[in-house]
Amino acid sequence: MALNDIRGVPTSADDPALLDILEKATEEFLAFDGDCIATIETALERDPGFVMGHCFKAAMLTQSMETRIYGQMVAAVEAAEAHCDHANDRERGHIEALRCWIEGDFFGAVQKWEAVLTYHPFDLLALSLIHLTDLLLGDVAGQRDSVARVYALWDEAVPGYEFVLGFYSFGLEEGRDFSHAEELGRRALAMRPNHPYAIHAVAHVLEMQGRQSGGVWFMNSRRDQWANSNFRNHLWWHLSLFHLDVDQIGQVLDIYDNQLCSSDPSFDKYEELDAAALLWRLKLLDVDVGDRWSNLADKWQPAAQDTLYAFNDVHAMMAFVSDNRRDAAEELLNANERYINHASDANVAMSREIGIPFCCALRDFAEGGYGACVDRLLPVRYRTHRLGGSFAQRDIIGWTLLEAALRARRFELSLALANERCALKPSSPQNWKYVARAHKGLGDLARAEKAEARAISLRAA
Repeated sequence: MALNDIRGVPTSADDPALLDILEKATEEFLAFDGDCIATIETALERDPGFVMGHCFKAAMLTQSMETRIYGQMVAAVEAAEAHCDHANDRERGHIEALRCWIEGDFFGAVQKWEAVLTYHPFDLLALSLIHLTDLLLGDVAGQRDSVARVYALWDEAVPGYEFVLGFYSFGLEEGRDFSHAEELGRRALAMRPNHPYAIHAVAHVLEMQGRQSGGVWFMNSRRDQWANSNFRNHLWWHLSLFHLDVDQIGQVLDIYDNQLCSSDPSFDKYEELDAAALLWRLKLLDVDVGDRWSNLADKWQPAAQDTLYAFNDVHAMMAFVSDNRRDAAEELLNANERYINHASDANVAMSREIGIPFCCALRDFAEGGYGACVDRLLPVRYRTHRLGGSFAQRDIIGWTLLEAALRARRFELSLALANERCALKPSSPQNWKYVARAHKGLGDLARAEKAEARAISLRAA
């Protein structure tokens, strides 16, 4: 007899042990703890016909956004399809979503998972995949509203409620509802203190609000609860942003060297994304980082022609141009130009509209072509969500634009851009330093001194 999981969601499995293993793998995935794929493999060894086991494995591989695992993902989807004759409607919905994904239709995959969630609002896997895929795609409203459509049906009596709170918290934060986001994030942590995604959501609130000292305290006070999780690299990156905003460069470099610069020879793009993003921010501040770019570029080199995800490509480009690897940079750009001319998947638009312009702007910046960098980024500055990622991650585009404008001596534009940043985060010392530089460039020394004093005061606070 087919069984339901612990949230009452139907499966085609008739072995309770399979559902116990699936639940364990799901919790490992959402808690960033252990190896959820290895766990689900034990269920597939027990029963190769376990449809949701194959779906789960394929779903986990979608989130890596790496070319090297594509074959494994396709194999898992095909294994699920091979047993589709005894799957239920919910499971077929997952299979259809995964088929869309491997064909490059990421938006179609989300719609298929949304259809599953409509009829099965306690399908925690479908909910998590919708939310996380919307994050990859930069769909700000989707990250929030995918949770909102089922949130009222959940409560503490439903296993996994803390994970729903974490997703909703982050979606609300990206929608700039910071107060509600922090409330739900801290509520999730009250239920599960070692919940990295909820810690991440609260960290985003603190970052967007410019609460630097509170951010440092929050992250350090909970370090024992996240520093051994599978999400630790990204959370270290968040801690480094708080230090960076108040010019604590020593602490930033210490985090990079001891936490983000992995000696592990295996290539993990999530680690290298954070590493590149942090070093580029230091480059914008004109900090000498020694040979760190060279070591990072070595890790990115094998991915120069991936063209799987524009968000990855721009971070690879940061490493290539910063280490003066012109051949690798040209390989990346040429591969992307060929890709957008013949492909039709969802990443094409991301690459064409934001990925390639930003890659070219990064090259311009590294070569001293600051005016060209400005001309490429200025027209797309309000469309950068199409690159994917979070507001905090995409902020690097606006920051690059502003620094390039200053170096190009386009001081009127620099002041306008700096004022935009201060309006969004007036407690940022870095933002006020940019206002000061712009006023100084315009010859208004009185306003420059006033803005610099504001920056000094905020750093001291």
